[in-house]
Amino acid sequence: MKKKNWGVVAVFAVIIAGFLALLCVNLMSKHQNQIKWDDYNLNSYIGPNEFNGEIGDNVKGDKDKAKVFIVEYADFQCPGCASLNNYVNKIPEKFDYKVAVIYRNFVMSYHQNGTAAASAAETAGLQGYWKEMGNLLFSNQANWQYADVDERTDLFVSYFKTASNNKGNIDKFKDDMKSKNVQKKIGFDQDIATRIDVPGTPSLYLNGERLDYSSTKTEDDFFKFLHEKIDGLLK
Repeated sequence: MKKKNWGVVAVFAVIIAGFLALLCVNLMSKHQNQIKWDDYNLNSYIGPNEFNGEIGDNVKGDKDKAKVFIVEYADFQCPGCASLNNYVNKIPEKFDYKVAVIYRNFVMSYHQNGTAAASAAETAGLQGYWKEMGNLLFSNQANWQYADVDERTDLFVSYFKTASNNKGNIDKFKDDMKSKNVQKKIGFDQDIATRIDVPGTPSLYLNGERLDYSSTKTEDDFFKFLHEKIDGLLK
């Protein structure tokens, strides 16, 4: 009997998982071709509608108080997004909550668990724990990014318990992870990113302009850059 080459099996499994994730996103995107994009301001908050599965944009900050919106396109399996997350979380407070950050999913096709992580965050959001879940996904990225389906699910459930302080409905969380509405929300976000030619993650946009903060080396540099771009808009 020939022994299995488990290394080859593992690589093949990763390729298949990535292909299925990409296929899922592509199928969702085909449905989005019915959208009348002129009905939406892509630079501002988009509320629940039939195309995003009745799940509005996730926002860091106060969308009703904010005078300015920054739109972030990110992928929970993206290392750069995980690094930037600590800065992004501080933006509303740094601007006295006159600035809010809209988060939209832009999952890279080569991230085998990126779509599942986006589903976990959106699903947690249905119970009011999107930000907490997102922070845990980013901070624990190394633990789940290459996990198989069963291990990944167990990890996501454990994160949801922490995010909800053990107050969330676990059975509902598991069921909603597979819901069509959550899939539609991820597809809707993905279509917006494709429509405006987002080059990669993480990407930040202000009034349709991609913010090039690549020259900033520290947190102080980053917020100095943002103040130069935003302060004039708050007057």
